[in-house]
Amino acid sequence: MQYVNLGRSGLKVSRLCLGTMNFGYVTDVPESFRIMDEAVDNGINFFDTADVYGGPQRPDMEKGFGTSEEIIGRWLEKSGKRNDLVIATKCYQPMGLGPNDRRLSAYHIRKACEDSLRRLKTDHIDLYQMHHIDRFTPWEEIWQAMELLVQQGKIIYVGSSNFAGWNIAAAQGIANCRHFLGLVSEQSLYNLSVRDIELEVIPACRYFGLGILPWSPLAGGLLGGMLKGELGMRRSELKGEAEKIRPQLERYEALCERLGEPPAVVALAWLLHNPDVSSPIIGPSTVAQLKQNLQSLDIKLSDEILRELNDIWPGPGGEAPEAYAW
Repeated sequence: MQYVNLGRSGLKVSRLCLGTMNFGYVTDVPESFRIMDEAVDNGINFFDTADVYGGPQRPDMEKGFGTSEEIIGRWLEKSGKRNDLVIATKCYQPMGLGPNDRRLSAYHIRKACEDSLRRLKTDHIDLYQMHHIDRFTPWEEIWQAMELLVQQGKIIYVGSSNFAGWNIAAAQGIANCRHFLGLVSEQSLYNLSVRDIELEVIPACRYFGLGILPWSPLAGGLLGGMLKGELGMRRSELKGEAEKIRPQLERYEALCERLGEPPAVVALAWLLHNPDVSSPIIGPSTVAQLKQNLQSLDIKLSDEILRELNDIWPGPGGEAPEAYAW
């Protein structure tokens, strides 16, 4: 396994992060335990979850909320591996029907953190991430709440997720004024087929020293061998989306076949080739999928292949403003 610093921090994380959104929802407890065992055996030291993971992410369907964290907590207790791992979770999403059961008020951040600690059966969270920008809470309030959690030893680092470039700049500007480290990572939707963050989020992360943690690196499965039926149950769910981009998928899967590599492996290898990317978040629902994802660490893509991938999946044209102006 390869390890890199998470952004400008001194924290070392594995080049692949184990995403656990499927735990307790798509993947049952025994298989979730086997996936975590296999991940650790292969050197993955970085687990990502969220308080809302484990079921339908809707405030009127509370069943499943917190299940992913609970499964991880049970596994940590059983395995004794807590001190070997970087555990990341998130807050913001609705965790109940009350008006203060969501977003990033100091009130909710404190309660959400306490609840996550209890479910994870740990005394601290290594990376506490804001799941979305909160347009209704001032940064002074958010940073005060996060600073207190750091002082109390309940969290170590703070990260963001789904932030725009200017959100990152605003957050860091105020953190700097408070002499606080601020954000060390940004978790964004990023894959071969969805490259919007190349415009402003990646440049902002590079400037402020945030590690990038791409979520949905396989575009929900579309880049995982969709046309050849390598996705099993997910294939029928994605059929409509696949038809919209069938010509690209056909070219992509043909290229992967020529390389002799599974499409999922090539998609992950493309992300790993980007020096701004710290650790793509993989979300295997089986041990077999995890083992395939691990193969991406050994794949080196030539400049020629990278150009071909860029031709199949063109991005926004570079960074802003050159991508659309001069």
